[in-house]
Amino acid sequence: MKKIVLIFLLFLLIIAGCSNSEGEADSSNGEENVLAGETIQMIVPHAAGGGSDVVARSIAAEAAENLDASIGVVNTPGGGGAVGMAEGAAAPADGLNLTFGTIELTMLPHLDLADVTYEDFEPVAQVNFDPAAITVPADAPYDTVEEFIEYAKNNPGEIRVGGSGFGAIWHLASETFALENDIELDFVPFDGAAPSITALLGGHIEAVTASPGEVLEQVEAGELKTLAVMSDERSDAMPDVPTLEEEGVEPVNTGLWRGVMVPKDTPDEVIEELQEAFLEAAESEEYEEFMSNNGFGISVKDADGFREDMENDHESFEEIINEAGLNE
Repeated sequence: MKKIVLIFLLFLLIIAGCSNSEGEADSSNGEENVLAGETIQMIVPHAAGGGSDVVARSIAAEAAENLDASIGVVNTPGGGGAVGMAEGAAAPADGLNLTFGTIELTMLPHLDLADVTYEDFEPVAQVNFDPAAITVPADAPYDTVEEFIEYAKNNPGEIRVGGSGFGAIWHLASETFALENDIELDFVPFDGAAPSITALLGGHIEAVTASPGEVLEQVEAGELKTLAVMSDERSDAMPDVPTLEEEGVEPVNTGLWRGVMVPKDTPDEVIEELQEAFLEAAESEEYEEFMSNNGFGISVKDADGFREDMENDHESFEEIINEAGLNE
């Protein structure tokens, strides 16, 4: 009888042990996916409707599914991205506050426009890169970039060029292009590419520097025309548009990266979870199709590769901005 009781007790202990193991496994899985069920905010430091906004919303939708969480996009434009990125850097470092950072983060400190730098963030993943392009109204009196330069030389300061804020990448693209070709352009800052394109369509300015994807719809509709892209190679979004070098013009290669960042001191395990979700999103068929259909370039880098780009750009833009005298 005692033997039967001992066997029964041993059987109960085995069942209890299995239950504990399953419970520990469930707990472990919960810890691995710490953001599941959470509501996450992503700050976009530029206006709604522009390139940064639409790319952010596309990648956020895919990443949210991977995280089993919700991601709400909040537009916080101003200061060429300075306002939104400063707000993002100051947010709680809990993984629930993301910033869709842009290359301006490596430029603004050198222009004394913001105290925030790339060192105030931890990179998660880079998901996009696009070159600058010179776009004008379809009925503009110049059909090539060479004619555009000639007109600018004959009418110094009369061509008003719009872009996303003083000190933003499209401003730097415009200034560098003017310096390299010895022309005078009047840069007009906006809170993002979208309002600058609206101003161009309304006849309030004569040109914009923006990515091909940001003007693709209006170019295809015949309202605007893009004269050249500022890159080594033609844009996949506009394969018929030449590079500056192809047009015999002094080449200026500049463009815009975009990526996901979190505030400094965000826990490593949270960053790893976010990185996995956003890298998977950036390689998804849905994201690739969206970017292709809308003329945006895909450039995917993990946190280490993204950090390296930030460091390199921070150094190079300090030199460029000093040479252009934009910080005087």
